[in-house]
Amino acid sequence: MCFKMDPTDDIKMIGKYIRLKTASRLIVASPPSHPSSNPPRHHQLSTAASTRPAGFVQVMTMEIKVLSFPADSPPLLVIAAAKLAGITIPTETSGSAPTFSFSNGSKLQGTYVLLRYIGRVGNFYGQNAYEAGEIDEWLDYTPVFSSGSEFENACTYVDKYLERRTFVVGHSLSIVDIAIWSALAGKGTGQRWDSLRKSKKYQNLVRWFNSLSAEYSDSLDEVTATYVSNRGLGKPTAAKSKEQQGVKGDVSEKGKAGSRPSFEVDLPDAEIGKVRLRFAPEPSGYLHIGHSKAALLNQYFAQRYQGQLIVRFDDTNPAKESNEFVDNLLKDIETLGIKYETVTYTSDYFPDLMEMAENLIRQGKAYVDDTPREQMQKERMDGIESKCRNNSIEENMKLWKEMIAGSERGLECCLRGKLDMQDPNKSLRDPVYYRCNPIPHHRIGSKYKVYPTYDFACPFVDAKEGITHALRSSEYHDRNAQYYRIQEDLGVRKVHIYEFSRLNMVYTLLSKRKLLWFVQNGKVDGWDDPRFPTVQGIVRRGLLVEALIQFILEQGASKNLNLMEWDKLWTINKKIIDPVCPRHTAVIEDRRVLLTLTDGPDKPFVRIIPRHKKYEGAGEKATTYTKRIWIDHADAQLISANEEITLMDWGNAIVKEISRDQDGNVTQLSGFLHLEGSVKTTKLKLTWLPETNELVNLTLVGFDYLITKKKLEEGEDFLDVLNPCTRFETAAIGDSNMRNLKRGEILQLERKGYFRCDVPFTRSSKPVVLFAIPDGRQQAVFK
Repeated sequence: MCFKMDPTDDIKMIGKYIRLKTASRLIVASPPSHPSSNPPRHHQLSTAASTRPAGFVQVMTMEIKVLSFPADSPPLLVIAAAKLAGITIPTETSGSAPTFSFSNGSKLQGTYVLLRYIGRVGNFYGQNAYEAGEIDEWLDYTPVFSSGSEFENACTYVDKYLERRTFVVGHSLSIVDIAIWSALAGKGTGQRWDSLRKSKKYQNLVRWFNSLSAEYSDSLDEVTATYVSNRGLGKPTAAKSKEQQGVKGDVSEKGKAGSRPSFEVDLPDAEIGKVRLRFAPEPSGYLHIGHSKAALLNQYFAQRYQGQLIVRFDDTNPAKESNEFVDNLLKDIETLGIKYETVTYTSDYFPDLMEMAENLIRQGKAYVDDTPREQMQKERMDGIESKCRNNSIEENMKLWKEMIAGSERGLECCLRGKLDMQDPNKSLRDPVYYRCNPIPHHRIGSKYKVYPTYDFACPFVDAKEGITHALRSSEYHDRNAQYYRIQEDLGVRKVHIYEFSRLNMVYTLLSKRKLLWFVQNGKVDGWDDPRFPTVQGIVRRGLLVEALIQFILEQGASKNLNLMEWDKLWTINKKIIDPVCPRHTAVIEDRRVLLTLTDGPDKPFVRIIPRHKKYEGAGEKATTYTKRIWIDHADAQLISANEEITLMDWGNAIVKEISRDQDGNVTQLSGFLHLEGSVKTTKLKLTWLPETNELVNLTLVGFDYLITKKKLEEGEDFLDVLNPCTRFETAAIGDSNMRNLKRGEILQLERKGYFRCDVPFTRSSKPVVLFAIPDGRQQAVFK
């Protein structure tokens, strides 16, 4: 179902949908009915993108002169939103409702009016018109928190709604999150909420509240200390007066702590409904994380301007390309949720390109050159004209036909544009337009012996396909002049170029040529190897696409070059998987220790317990209780004689005897149950497994970076910084419920970390293979 939205009108949508992706499945959220007020309606959305739509209302920002409000009731949500947006606003107390006074004499009045204003200028009003509509629904509902009798009902409703969500609306912070957080933290409800937080009644709401409090602690702590504490009473403290001397209340300043980058920039000369973009990968490898940014950025602008997006394969080099890469690129594009109009190929335009090349030869704007490649490169660097540059048109046409035929003479030649060999921009120094290549093309076989270069084909095909804006990473900046010059010489329509920064990751190679080396030399298992930065590789490692999209959207459309840490991406991923992934138990095989409980059950018994104590959707598991249990050797080494320990999901036990070998390693333990003991008094809370024949053999696999240097310098050979050991395997045993794991399922091994099942259970002799998922803090260490 699709909705055509006019962003300048009030948006009224019946049967709203929201995309909610948990693990690898879409689920429909069915919030409970509310006894009071009318809570927002939320359903499943047909589009997967989280982007601002075409023509989203741009707010004309003015300098906010002052925010005034009654001394005993500061608008905490407005102040917090402004703080998170990086907007410094002087404040003063008054007897009237909260009011913004602007430098031109205009005023806005009312808490939620002011909040909506900050939401728009601070980019906290959703990523598209649909999300803005959702936000409006929630803001109509939020005041119910101030109704004393309905406070807990509101907490119940929002707690249920947040069961599988990180933010209330979409995948990023919005003024709804700020409004609800402020309603809970405010002076009128703060003490009541603090009391409820200590109970287990609203676990999802508490998780969400604590997450925001930690993520934006610098800003929120200052706001609550100033306006919620007993000494504040709504009156600014000295710290606040210092703020009044700072930057004026406009939005030219980038957000400080808690603010988030976005793609909120404009395409040059873009018109609503007339924008046509292309995502144009070369089919010479799989889609990687850098390509993902380009794909999502193209989709963002296409949707924002109510335009079109096509996928085009720039298949101009048959030596590197294959149908395997085409198929997998389309698979990766689908994985990212990219919606496109059609798929095209540069090879569809080979006849047109050859005709254009011949026209340039006849016009004296191109020539055939047989200068050896190395010499040609040197001459271009030095600004030296080729000996062939002034050949006659007849001679050029003769050699061009030799190239088309793929003759021995033709193979010595290339076609170059006749631009300017003295131009300071070396890309304009007679670039190569065509090269001979006798290798068959993956789509059209051996029909052609000559192929256009990307630099020549792209400007023509962009114009031919009606592309209005070509999005290119800033590494192509010096070639933009070449792009425009070729379009001028060909006499085609000019296409606007919009640059964005390439996404670079630490300890990561994104060059397809270098990645291919790892594949061809057996250093990895393939393009979907978990050590690879390809979409398939990082998904196989355990990254949810939702986390990848959120990570890339947070980077925004900045043109500044940046080197990103993987930790941030994996931290986002953890926030999504932790609330929902099931819990299981494993014990490391090496030197595992048997603990005998003298008063343990003579006959094993089974209890059915949740796979996730805070998420019923994870299902249940069967836990067997036996007289003898296995624990990790590393845990056994920490136990002292007569120490009381806690056996997770069972209760306390007291260890009486410890047997060791000659090297001091613990070999056996014995003790007795002490189930009436308090888990609060024990230092060690240990995972364990029963001594049964139903346990599952596991192989836990951890990974390291492929190279040992954060960033390769220009000219540095990646072969010099190869990491000699990048895969680590540890044998373990797991609980019997792990026989039911499916490939791709994400789980947590308690006290060991998060894992993705890569090879599920088939038979007892073949171990289940689990890939360790980074959590953004440290490398996985299995013990």
